[in-house]
Amino acid sequence: MNADQILALFDREQRREVEYSDVRREVTSATIRHVGLHHPESFILYAWLTPENVEAAIQAEIDYFTRLGHTVEWKVYQHDSPPDLQDRLAAHGFEIEEPEALLILDLETAPAALLQPVIHDVRRITDPGQLDDLAVIYAGVWDDDFSPLAERLAHDLQQPDQLSIYAAYVDNAPASTAWIYFHPGSHFASLWGGATLPAYRGRGLYHALLAARAQEARQRGVRFLTVDASPMSRPILQSLGFQWLSTIYPCKWSA
Repeated sequence: MNADQILALFDREQRREVEYSDVRREVTSATIRHVGLHHPESFILYAWLTPENVEAAIQAEIDYFTRLGHTVEWKVYQHDSPPDLQDRLAAHGFEIEEPEALLILDLETAPAALLQPVIHDVRRITDPGQLDDLAVIYAGVWDDDFSPLAERLAHDLQQPDQLSIYAAYVDNAPASTAWIYFHPGSHFASLWGGATLPAYRGRGLYHALLAARAQEARQRGVRFLTVDASPMSRPILQSLGFQWLSTIYPCKWSA
């Protein structure tokens, strides 16, 4: 497959058709939105928009989520139409966050460095009680509250065919973590997390967690890995064979 074919497949499987636990997928005449069932957070992954209907569609989503009392993230991709969609969202009060790179790795041609046995102490987290180790890492890397994410991960761990969480340890202390979501029936699996405590950076833990997830994905028959990469992680991932597919503009709105 060439890049255009992969992007078209990604749009179909990971934006138009994908479903997630704990949210309700709704298809309107203009958008596909995923509405949080237990938390006031929702997101929009895909839209059929033209210069003629875009303003009404944006206002309809604002009105809908205002009634629900939800915040919403509208993920705009560089190849979406109309090309000024993020500017139009900003004019309606959406906050445009730092762009991310949609990177993809074809596991059929993955570099040998990701397929070698993992030599670090990398463990799969299978019990919600083990999420306390992730909380230690999270508190040392980020300033925000880990509990909403912990609740979501604990819920999703009940479906081990869809989520695998890994943590790397140094001298039996939690040092780094990352996870991978699998999407039944899809060619894609998505990578998330990737946090390492400052004291343990530069030891290859990020690479080890990436290798562990890539190897599991290959064993499960997944063809492509995707990641929404920050400017910090993008060069690392591209050095390991990931290729740029599009740019993502996270656009967030709250009542």
